[in-house]
Amino acid sequence: MDRIVWWLFSFLTLYDFIPGLISRVFGFRVFRRGQAGQEIAITFDDGPNPEYTPRLLDLLKRHNAKATFFVVGAKAEKHPEIIKRMYDEGHSIGIHNYVHRSNWIMSPRTVKRQVQRTSDILYEITGRRPMFYRPPWGILNLFDFAQLRHYQIVLWSGMFGDWKVKTGEEKLYRRMRKQLAPGEVYVLHDCGTTFGADERAPEMMLAALSRILDDGDRMGLRYVGVGELIEITETIKADEKERRAAGGKQEGRNGRSVPKPGPMKRLVVWLWMQWEKLFHVIFRVKPIGDGDFMHYRIVRYSGKELRFDNGSVLKRGDKVLEMHFDNEKMYEVGMNAKSSVHIAIRVIREVQRALPDMAKEIKRIDKDESIKALYGVSMINRGAEGLGFETFDLPKGLFSIMTQWYLKLLMSIIHPEGGGRVRKHRDTIEPRIIAMARERALSWESGEKSAEISEAYRSKRPGLAAKE
Repeated sequence: MDRIVWWLFSFLTLYDFIPGLISRVFGFRVFRRGQAGQEIAITFDDGPNPEYTPRLLDLLKRHNAKATFFVVGAKAEKHPEIIKRMYDEGHSIGIHNYVHRSNWIMSPRTVKRQVQRTSDILYEITGRRPMFYRPPWGILNLFDFAQLRHYQIVLWSGMFGDWKVKTGEEKLYRRMRKQLAPGEVYVLHDCGTTFGADERAPEMMLAALSRILDDGDRMGLRYVGVGELIEITETIKADEKERRAAGGKQEGRNGRSVPKPGPMKRLVVWLWMQWEKLFHVIFRVKPIGDGDFMHYRIVRYSGKELRFDNGSVLKRGDKVLEMHFDNEKMYEVGMNAKSSVHIAIRVIREVQRALPDMAKEIKRIDKDESIKALYGVSMINRGAEGLGFETFDLPKGLFSIMTQWYLKLLMSIIHPEGGGRVRKHRDTIEPRIIAMARERALSWESGEKSAEISEAYRSKRPGLAAKE
């Protein structure tokens, strides 16, 4: 009997307690607090609620405040019109499981199913996959870090007891006011029907939040989504690292100092660029449109079958327009970027600019409609789904191993932090297939979709749009 108890205790410690401890105390693989000059992130769990969430959205709109909603999939499925409004008004949407159940009492497979089901629901409503995940009660199990590696796990720096009516509006306000500062991540609740909460508690939360938003406006704070706060934080950290580094600097195009490549790196870059030119000649890689950032070639797809959300299927032997970045331009972007986030933003924007030209090129050269998709493999894939791409895991095998080696070598060359960035983040930097079905690609032909995406980007990230 003692052995069984000891085994159970050991299992629970490994599966539940230790992962929770290292994520809460040490912040391992999670985002809890940012660094910012005037930005703060307010997040809401457990919704949407048909009574309180629309009132909350009205309040946020009056203050031009953006928030992040970690929604329960079953409730999102029941109230898609509220989710659509969140998205249309520029708020970020994350996953809070399909039902509000702790990851400690669910198997890894069940957690994965809950997350995927919620992701599918949100994609069906908004046309975009969520990037952020918060487990109920902030509780993680041992396997969450590995199987949810494509999501940014977000916890909080401030929790205030807003789910209990007995807290009271005044006490809740004072608690929130005490932590009202740039970089904080508040967690509040726009639904009181979950276990342990009071159904009318959101009424008190809304009253206290209204006062906090007024205070923040007077202090000059900006209420932003978690994604923007993460981007600002990474930029500040990159700048601080540069200021600490002494010597070996050169001035970048944007006026900031960047690390000066050593002679060995300059040689490697030169050899790489020669290979780039040879590759373009041998494999007949052509530029897209008037730009020189994106190139393409038409090839036969040779991987495993890919199923797109619109029902179409990419099969082995189908023709695809294979996308290629110009590595010389990528190197210039990397050496003038503040962080990997800025590299990703630049790349996504260049792809966005090129998509209308890709659509026109498909119509020009493909009279028999045999090109089935746009296709590429890239380590810079975060944000691609916002442009209409779908991402897939690389099939395991020699191709996957060689591709990972090649792209990590490329990243170590183009990134301002060099190979150190790849070694430090080898568990999160992962190449994936990015592909877009033909019909969706052709929808970019008029350029209207590009303008729509640009406007959505500016409305959600005004600070970054101004800096870029």
